[in-house]
Amino acid sequence: MTEAQERRDRVLIVDDEPDIVALCAFHLGKAGYVVSTAATGTAGLELARRDLPALIVLDLMLPDIGGFDILRILRADDVTRHVAVLLLTARKEEADRIRGLTLGADDYLTKPFSPRELVLRAGAILRRTSAGRATASPMEIGPIRIDRDAHIVMVDGREIDLTTTEFKLLLTLAERRGRVQTRSVLLQTVWDAAQDIQTRTVDMHVQRLRAKLGDAGALIETVRAVGYRIGSGNRPKR
Repeated sequence: MTEAQERRDRVLIVDDEPDIVALCAFHLGKAGYVVSTAATGTAGLELARRDLPALIVLDLMLPDIGGFDILRILRADDVTRHVAVLLLTARKEEADRIRGLTLGADDYLTKPFSPRELVLRAGAILRRTSAGRATASPMEIGPIRIDRDAHIVMVDGREIDLTTTEFKLLLTLAERRGRVQTRSVLLQTVWDAAQDIQTRTVDMHVQRLRAKLGDAGALIETVRAVGYRIGSGNRPKR
């Protein structure tokens, strides 16, 4: 197994509840993942930087550093910014879920949860990540350049920091350039139609993606009551 293949199989669980950690580790390990664990945010960040796991299962309520703060640190660090993150928490409020996704989480699972759903969610996230890194030549749309091999997006020669979900969303629209993608289709393609992911999530990610792309974000057109498409660059309407 190559180092890249091994990294794709690594999952880091950051949670201070021993029973939850044991449950997650058992079922993810049974599914074939190489699992490591940390009981504090500080230890989790150290392991994340050292091992570069493919996925971090991150609890929001930790004894030292809050999960949202850890997520900010991961996304701000060039070493860990592309590591996928699944938030795992007892918080059920929509505001917390939206906050986590806005900060760059790839998915959100609330406690109590089904171990089978955890494994399915982990697999879905890692498929999206793998798809975003599939071997292919760079794609150019106006000032946007998408390097699918390197998982890099450039606008006018400047690299744009995107999460794995944002990258997959942009890549999906770009690969289907000129064709309207409904919110339900985007949910199925980008989020693998996770049961508790709503169409509002698509709108929120598109809004954040546009903001990161700057003026080039106007290439993502809104088709009212339907969905989105990447346009031709002719002063599209939002």
